[in-house]
Amino acid sequence: MKAYNAVSWIDIAAMVTVKNCYTVKPAEPTPNNRLWLSEFDQIKPLTLAPTIYLYRSMGDSVESVIDTLRDSLSQALVQFYPLAGRLYNIDGGRFELECNAEGALLYEAESEGMIDDFGDFRPTPEIRELIPRVDHSSTPVHESPLLVVQFTRFRCGGVSIGMGVSHILIDGQSALHFVSEWARIARGERIETLPFLDRTVLSKPLLAAPRFDHDEFSPPPLLLGGSDQKEQRKKETTVAMLKLTKDQVEKIKKKANQGHDGRPYSRYEAVSGHIWRCACKARRHENQQPTNMRIVVDCRNRLQPHLPKGFFGNATLPIMSTSRAGELMAKPLGYASGKIREAVEKMTDEYVRSAIDFLRNQPDLSKYRTFHTVGCTQGAFYGNPNLVVTSWVGLPIYGADFGWGKEFHMGPGSLGYDGKSFILPSPAADGSFILPLRLQVDSMDAFKKFLHDDI
Repeated sequence: MKAYNAVSWIDIAAMVTVKNCYTVKPAEPTPNNRLWLSEFDQIKPLTLAPTIYLYRSMGDSVESVIDTLRDSLSQALVQFYPLAGRLYNIDGGRFELECNAEGALLYEAESEGMIDDFGDFRPTPEIRELIPRVDHSSTPVHESPLLVVQFTRFRCGGVSIGMGVSHILIDGQSALHFVSEWARIARGERIETLPFLDRTVLSKPLLAAPRFDHDEFSPPPLLLGGSDQKEQRKKETTVAMLKLTKDQVEKIKKKANQGHDGRPYSRYEAVSGHIWRCACKARRHENQQPTNMRIVVDCRNRLQPHLPKGFFGNATLPIMSTSRAGELMAKPLGYASGKIREAVEKMTDEYVRSAIDFLRNQPDLSKYRTFHTVGCTQGAFYGNPNLVVTSWVGLPIYGADFGWGKEFHMGPGSLGYDGKSFILPSPAADGSFILPLRLQVDSMDAFKKFLHDDI
């Protein structure tokens, strides 16, 4: 008997019509137990991280494609069975995972629109219509799915796969691992890398106290003499999908390395430093304005020993690079790139374990989980004068072939707040970068100008 059944659970805007929704459960029996979640997991927001995959054509009939997606997802959940479970609250604002095979949700939808109606596929509310939502304010956490997927067919013959996956359960690297193996199964192939599910490799005994100060868990700076957080939240924002050609990326990197001795700054260090400087200029910061760049660092190979191959969970921590806006704007680009490198290089095995100790000592992790997220009630708002620049350049974000060819676009499904941005490699693999970015409306045009004029 197939491990899925139709359900009624629809919350998609009128532009897209949802025809069916299925609960997809593992095709075979899976372990039924509670799974401990690490501090890496516990501080992630209680949201489903949205991503979108777009394809020009699916080839086969819709019925055949849906059957393939359902059957292959059901098979994938045998190995990736935590995604079919549910979260449960425990003491200290923490969660445990109940591996109960309740299943993931798969939607079948269609749109009267054309796939090119979405323009450059920036993460707008229109793109968000292609990705299912879970309303955590009205649905108890133990009833909320941890994986939701929507297959949408467009009038032009193109299709999309919109996915939301629990950020408390896995990070980007693990999510991409799952998508890659699911697609492999859909093509009739065997899993290449099994997920490593034992998170207790991160549960070493608690030390007396952290060995470092962990400013990354402190509230970020506010605007000098300006409006408070509530006023900043009210300001209208907009989203752009900006691009840097390979030549522009190389020019930025060369500019960052002018007069720099030692190991050259990477493309990420150079471009993220450039973004930081341009944001300070576009926001018209005073010279003495403190500003942070929040960087997400993958700790898999920073821990000693390294985490096992295929580790399936969260293994990222934030780190802050801090400066005054006047120094960023007045000094050469290498100064900003150097501040970013300095922050990332702090992430040694000792520092990461100290951060774990810091979090493990906290009586309530709720304020760290809601930190930097839209609508947070405990953590600080991470917007102007600060930035979050997340790099996907080193991640295998492309190549999700479910049997009808690879996607022509993959990207984030939303940018939650002012100052949030990504650096993506071009799907053409030509050395160019794509920069999804959200900024306040009164800063975006100036940012675009500085981004290219200051190269």
